[in-house]
Amino acid sequence: MAKIYLVEDNENIREAVRGYLELDGHGVREFERLAGLWKAGETDPPDLLLLDVMLPDGDGFLFAQRLLQKRRVPVIFLTARAEESDRITGLELGADDYVVKPFSPKELVLRVNAVLRRVQGGKTAEAGRYAFGGSILEIDGGVHRIAMDGNPLSLTAAEWTILVYLAEKSPQVFNRQQILHACLDSIADGSERTIDTHVKNIRSKLGNPDWIETVRGFGYRFQGKPE
Repeated sequence: MAKIYLVEDNENIREAVRGYLELDGHGVREFERLAGLWKAGETDPPDLLLLDVMLPDGDGFLFAQRLLQKRRVPVIFLTARAEESDRITGLELGADDYVVKPFSPKELVLRVNAVLRRVQGGKTAEAGRYAFGGSILEIDGGVHRIAMDGNPLSLTAAEWTILVYLAEKSPQVFNRQQILHACLDSIADGSERTIDTHVKNIRSKLGNPDWIETVRGFGYRFQGKPE
């Protein structure tokens, strides 16, 4: 059972989502707005945050940006803003998923469980060391740690799963749809730019974008060599 914070100002949506999550065995704490959310997270951190973007007392994007700069909490945005630019903004901020209203509460539960599985390392390798460009990338699935030259990296659950998948399968090339299916449980919206955004974030955190090669017309390939 996971502890989930649900931040949504629409009472009907809150009730429906809470009901489905509780039926699935999760504990849910509800918030109508951002007020009180920060303090609650400090004293009793959630395992996952479901966060509406447009709230009466603030912007969910800005709150998530502030939160994720301080601690790693899986975030799924809930919003009526369906534009692809908004989706990309949410993912670039470090969210693990972005759900557009109206949505099926049952599908949302599937998305929540998919993120929780990735957070718990359900698809990670036990260990691996990879060399590229004079640096060493270490992956330890046992303690859920990734480090570059000994310095830990903070990745979202989606970023972790994609990076480990590409590293394990190297030197194979995978297109965006293959990565969506293998790493995001085929639940994420099928926009190929979702994968592009995750890869962009991974490259930034690795410090050298060439760790992941773009093979034009095909997809992505991990460049590190196993040690």
